[in-house]
Amino acid sequence: MHASPVMAPAIQPVSLPIRQLLPWAVFGGILMLLAIYFVGVEEGAAAIFNSMYVHEFVHDGRHLLGFPCH
Repeated sequence: MHASPVMAPAIQPVSLPIRQLLPWAVFGGILMLLAIYFVGVEEGAAAIFNSMYVHEFVHDGRHLLGFPCH
């Protein structure tokens, strides 16, 4: 007995309008820049916050991503 191959329906790509995608892309970009700032720049000397809480919170992430801190 030969099994007949089952044909799967063709996959059609979905078009995403730029008007719907752009606000989410901008929002994601802003969040990424904010995260990079806190991980890479917030160090205490030139910082938004006067305490070292943010630096200590992201300390291991700084080393993992290659940012020097001490």
